[in-house]
Amino acid sequence: MQILKDPSFRTACLRDCVTTESDKFVTYGQYGIPHPKNNQGANQVCELDHLVPLELGGADTLDNIWPQCGPNQVTLAKRYFKQKDMVESYLANQVKTGQMDLGKAQAAIAADWTQFAGAAANFCSQNPKKCGGGH
Repeated sequence: MQILKDPSFRTACLRDCVTTESDKFVTYGQYGIPHPKNNQGANQVCELDHLVPLELGGADTLDNIWPQCGPNQVTLAKRYFKQKDMVESYLANQVKTGQMDLGKAQAAIAADWTQFAGAAANFCSQNPKKCGGGH
């Protein structure tokens, strides 16, 4: 918990240590989703996402990674993985400020991250510097 509260903590120090980026691409097949072509920038429709995000102590292992896709017909900011990024930032702030227990945040985001979408959108609109994305 102290590590997560340290202002110098960055998720980059945990990413790709256990599994490589190419190892992670197998999750598309495990979920029966074809690997999207040209999946970058404004054309990005899927993200290999951490169910429990790294900034909440989630593991960078295949059992915590899933392809989060869609919806295709909206702007990038409205895609599910971008909305979940706001939830991750919101929950990380809740934990770091002592407003939510880490275990509760981990269990809640794993069960249904959408339950925090409204609170996260409000938090991020008021604190844009704290919502630069969880990845």
